[in-house]
Amino acid sequence: MKFVDSLAVAAVACGAILMASGCGRPSAAESPVHPRPAANGSADRVRAGQPERKTLTLHTSQPGRVEAFEETPLHPKLTGYVEEILVDIGDSVTKGQKLIQLWIPEMQDEQEQKEALVAQSEAEMQQAEATSRASDAKINTARARVRQAEAGIGRAEGDYQRWKSEYERIRDLAAKGSVTPKLADETLNQFRSAEASRTEVAANVESANAELSETQANASKSQADLVAARARLRVAAANLKRTKTLLGYAEIKAPFDGVITRRGVDTGHYVHPDNGGTTQPLLVVARTDKVRIFVDVPEMEAPLVDEGDKSVIHIQSLRSQAIEAVVTRTSWSLSDSNRSIRVEIDVPNEKGVLRPGMYATVTILLDEHSDVLALPFAAIVQDGQNTCCCCVESGQIRLKPIVLGLRRGSEVEIVSGLSGTESVVLAQAGSLRPGQQVEIIEAKK
Repeated sequence: MKFVDSLAVAAVACGAILMASGCGRPSAAESPVHPRPAANGSADRVRAGQPERKTLTLHTSQPGRVEAFEETPLHPKLTGYVEEILVDIGDSVTKGQKLIQLWIPEMQDEQEQKEALVAQSEAEMQQAEATSRASDAKINTARARVRQAEAGIGRAEGDYQRWKSEYERIRDLAAKGSVTPKLADETLNQFRSAEASRTEVAANVESANAELSETQANASKSQADLVAARARLRVAAANLKRTKTLLGYAEIKAPFDGVITRRGVDTGHYVHPDNGGTTQPLLVVARTDKVRIFVDVPEMEAPLVDEGDKSVIHIQSLRSQAIEAVVTRTSWSLSDSNRSIRVEIDVPNEKGVLRPGMYATVTILLDEHSDVLALPFAAIVQDGQNTCCCCVESGQIRLKPIVLGLRRGSEVEIVSGLSGTESVVLAQAGSLRPGQQVEIIEAKK
């Protein structure tokens, strides 16, 4: 319940009306010391009764308008020519449906070029992969040769040591004359041959290792070439994907289910992207399965509007049953132009009866107080800074301070000050004075 806001609004309205009407308690200089009797010596007759318990509601009725829940102008992303228009105004469309086909020949040529570059990059990558595999095979062959050359080292070293010992033995025997010098020369030749074989094997090992190093270097280069080829393929594929994405904008599609409400293009038109909102859209699509009702609530009532407040909507052009809905959202802040708060009410519109642009009258329930004491506004008296009512006690008028709450039409809520059993003057209370003798006329039921 919005008691504080309601009290503020009612108090301001109450004070303004009473002050404007001149109804109020006189100053001390004007007040009589004794009760003022009637001119003929009899008591004044007043209509009085007890405050009634009832439910008071506060509404605001404001003009509103129906708008599409969503409305999207469709502009081209690329420059091209309109090749085909598949819809017209009033057509229902579904999300993702193709609406317009553009013809962009240079983009199509670019796509073919990018596809060729991708194919070339794929071939280069395959070639690099084959070269890398061949390099790996050569490394294995070079390693086998190294192992083979290293295996000959032992054999050559053995022959060298054997012939070295044999030569030294034969040389000593030849010096003693036990063998002929010819045998010594033959043994020396064998020793030199073994020594040459050992040197040759060592050279073969060095050569095999050098070949292995070269093969490994070539393999590293092949691997780097393969990485570069794969990178070039990714670049070519990314360029192709981007071109395809851009070319996809040649199809203008519906952003959501809705209705075509505007068409600004024909087949063959040369179109280009929007430049700062000055270009007319190709199409406008409105979502109408749900609509928004826009209402501007004045500043004096704005603090009382909240999300979830009940509302009743009357569409002027339909003359159909009232639509019941609740406030969906508010702008919270007031507009500088008209000092009002923007209120939106979402209303289902599956049958499409509500159309954007229709005018409506919207009544919003701002507040509701149940089972409260109420008096006619004519029973309220402004006594200086206090708000009072005139109660009849023992045939005399007595002012009782009260606190007002919600006001509805000619009735106002009494928040405090009365128990409900008092006899309260219900009309023209502002003309009475404290202590004045009165005669009660029962209020009409």
